[in-house]
Amino acid sequence: MQPMSPARGGTDVTPSGAAPAVVRAVGVLDALADAPDGVMTLSDLSRALGVPKSSTSSICSALELGGLIAREGAGYTLGRRLVELGGSYLASVDQVREFYDLCAASEVLKSETVRLSVLAGIDTLVLARYEGRPAIRFTASIGDRLPASTTAQGKVLLSRFEDHEVKRLYHGIGELPQLAKNSLRTVDDLLADLEIIRAQDYGFDNEEISERVCGLAVNVPTRGVRAPHLAVSVTKLRSDLSDDEARVLVAALREVARSLGNPLNLSL
Repeated sequence: MQPMSPARGGTDVTPSGAAPAVVRAVGVLDALADAPDGVMTLSDLSRALGVPKSSTSSICSALELGGLIAREGAGYTLGRRLVELGGSYLASVDQVREFYDLCAASEVLKSETVRLSVLAGIDTLVLARYEGRPAIRFTASIGDRLPASTTAQGKVLLSRFEDHEVKRLYHGIGELPQLAKNSLRTVDDLLADLEIIRAQDYGFDNEEISERVCGLAVNVPTRGVRAPHLAVSVTKLRSDLSDDEARVLVAALREVARSLGNPLNLSL
């Protein structure tokens, strides 16, 4: 068997900026997925990755602890946790498709810049971006990560949690990321904002990520226990956003979120 890199089919070369252990862990999963009978011994995996057996053993132990692989006789096989993760991913993909359709069908949002984002630790990750008009100067692209404390979607996602859970997420962080002069500076500032967001049931950022740009966001109802936490948001120039328009936009976002969380329109 020829040595196989974590990227499938090369030598053990770690891409610049990547963590070697993580890249090799991906290589273990790839190797098991490619195995004819789905099972490989530690020695087989070591040869496939082209790394020492001791290093491969450490990686396998971590993957086994996380349920990503499992022991099968004298070897390893893919674990059930991958099925759970795959289910969450597929749910997100389905919702991404629905997101674009719902934005295009909305009389209010079809001419706006709207995003679907997921919470990723203390950041948000943009999964989809609908552009019904030329993009505003600051517009996060698909795949971009933004500090949750600076965005409407990030703060509304954090508002799902109790204060003590938010404090645990930000443990050891003395000052929050400063992307603009209005960015929140401390966790206490963030908690105060989250209290307001919970009361009004939507998120708002007031030029906190870029000057003259603001955002509105609402949470998408969770489809299941393991479903990702999603939010839909709209980006506006501060000068173009009146209180009346904000109310109309929030109502439209809530309708999209409700449809994403309940695609069959069942009575809840």
